[in-house]
Amino acid sequence: MLEPSEARAMFRSNQWERPTSGISNGYTQANLVVLPKELAFEFLLFCQRNPKPCPVLDVTDPGSPIPQLAAPEADLRSDLPKYRIFEKGVLTDERTDISSLWTDDMVAFLLGCSFTFEKALLDKSIPVRHIEEERNVPMFVTNIDCEKAGRFEGKMVVSMRPIPAEDIVKTVQITSKFPAVHGAPVQIGHPEQIGINDLNDPDFGDAVSIREGEIPVFWACGVTPQAVAMNIKPELMITHAPGHMFITDWTDEQFEVE
Repeated sequence: MLEPSEARAMFRSNQWERPTSGISNGYTQANLVVLPKELAFEFLLFCQRNPKPCPVLDVTDPGSPIPQLAAPEADLRSDLPKYRIFEKGVLTDERTDISSLWTDDMVAFLLGCSFTFEKALLDKSIPVRHIEEERNVPMFVTNIDCEKAGRFEGKMVVSMRPIPAEDIVKTVQITSKFPAVHGAPVQIGHPEQIGINDLNDPDFGDAVSIREGEIPVFWACGVTPQAVAMNIKPELMITHAPGHMFITDWTDEQFEVE
């Protein structure tokens, strides 16, 4: 298993540009959002009002790319495998380094990621299909409105994992112990109730197999800010590419509550 610093070094040298689920198992992964300082308070307020999809783990000082709490030796400009660049709400680029875009007024947010509780599921022999199939987790834009904060508003994004029916209760119990990384599911089965019509056509990530006796289970997702960005159209917003997360120095157990 790679230590977080080793994984980040691989990302920095472009040796790994794939999704990070299953990498450095046992260490907390995080979503990234980078915004100009003048939008940072409104976004922080948006996260505070929407803790399920946007649980804040760390916030950098303006102009600093160093996440002092999550990984003080890391650099958020280079230590993720892939980034997305949004200009006026339009996805204009994906790249492996954002150093050339970084300015002195940028603030970076690290948000909890559901990849964090996957080891806990695997430890209880609950399958995680996108890891089995070496794919990115499927993510969908729902009809669930987020609470508005300043200019930030939009629909919640969810990630989906097929869970055997007999493991549903155990899955809810396990993931409920990780409230800082999305916690319990927001929907179990019946995807049409949250505006999802085709599980084989995710808005982000890859479709995965759903086998007989399995139920699709949906968790709030940190890709929600990307859907919001497309809606509110800030001049510039940088995020992780879906599934290509930042790996922190924290262990998953630090976010597990009894």
